[in-house]
Amino acid sequence: MGQQEKVATSLAGAVGEEISASLAPVDAELERRYPGDPGTRQPVHTVYVPGDVFDAGTIRSWGDQALAALDEHAPDAASFARVLGLTDDLAEPVYGRVRAKLEREPIEDLRVDFEDGYGNRTDAEEDEAAARAARLIAEAYEQGTAAPYMGIRMKCMEAPVRARGIRTLDVFLSGLMEAGGLPDGLVLTLPKVTYPEQVTAMVRLLEAFEKARGLTPGRIGFEIQIETSQSILAADGTAAVARMIQAAEGRATGLHYGTFDYSACLGVSAAHQASDHPAADHAKAVMQVAAAGTGVRVSDGSTNVLPVGPTAKVHDAWRLHYGLTRRALARAYYQGWDMHPGHIPTRYAAVFAFYREGFEQAAGRLARYVNRAGGDVMDEPATAKALSGYLLRGLDCGALDNGEVARLTGLTRTDLEFFSAPRRGDLTASAQ
Repeated sequence: MGQQEKVATSLAGAVGEEISASLAPVDAELERRYPGDPGTRQPVHTVYVPGDVFDAGTIRSWGDQALAALDEHAPDAASFARVLGLTDDLAEPVYGRVRAKLEREPIEDLRVDFEDGYGNRTDAEEDEAAARAARLIAEAYEQGTAAPYMGIRMKCMEAPVRARGIRTLDVFLSGLMEAGGLPDGLVLTLPKVTYPEQVTAMVRLLEAFEKARGLTPGRIGFEIQIETSQSILAADGTAAVARMIQAAEGRATGLHYGTFDYSACLGVSAAHQASDHPAADHAKAVMQVAAAGTGVRVSDGSTNVLPVGPTAKVHDAWRLHYGLTRRALARAYYQGWDMHPGHIPTRYAAVFAFYREGFEQAAGRLARYVNRAGGDVMDEPATAKALSGYLLRGLDCGALDNGEVARLTGLTRTDLEFFSAPRRGDLTASAQ
């Protein structure tokens, strides 16, 4: 023991109390505006199916078509690895997990589309399709055949289609209520949002539905689709997307980037409209910063290059989709859109490779942090949060198994969840 230090202070205790009192409103505002990630599973993709196409066999059909594409164009791990440039150590684990995923859970998030993918139909046609979607989704959840997340994309809040969008949402939600209630995995998407007032209108609409049906206030959330330049930069120079999150009054669950509408809005020519265009990178970066800490998640858009036709063409489309997905993952866009069954093999291949190739390093760093064992990287609680979040995402999608994560980290899923969401200001999180 060394010499005990003499501790001297100069400030009266009242000073700290006065400062705390003055910052109490800020403390409350931080908690309200930035509650942190909800800690729930985020799907790796969203599949859009037009309202007139969606049926009881859609999910299984997409899985079967994806498996058939593998059988035809990459029938084994080695051939698939050659197409995508997977290393030898990843080839078998990734290919095997992709096939298993397509057989077990081919779609993680499905949106029945009543907007661009559906178009304008007669009121009677859209009413019928919305009611059918509600019935089929309710039956899927009841029978255990549903995707983890399912819902609809309604028409937007712009004047020409507003009334139709509101009615479709009402028909769909009412149908779910008549069939037994709203499923836990329900997700709604509001497209082409330009002004925060349109988000507020959606909030008022959902409030009215909850009141009419006796639901808990705030029960229904929704995603905001970012497809216009005005949603990123408002006329007054502010970041409109940040104001949209606040306008949602806690109901916003995600921001989804619309690759082609947004690109067209900026005048990007059709040949260059892609999720890796500089205009897309700027929009998603603003979305990401606006959403950080709010509990609202960001999703990338899609590619319109379909893996169809002869094998060489399919392989080219697969490489493009795989590369775009890996690029998005590196930028922390953990979700994207898939528009065709042929995209699903490369979606899962990219996701699984991303988590498996970094698994051992992430697990080792987290284990050293927990055990305070040191190493060649000095990690902090924020990094432990990122490492545990990485492992949890890998577990949720099927890239990793609980056993192998526990073996390398010594941690349970509960431990990982603790580290992934430390308390605000907690600098000494531990698994003890």
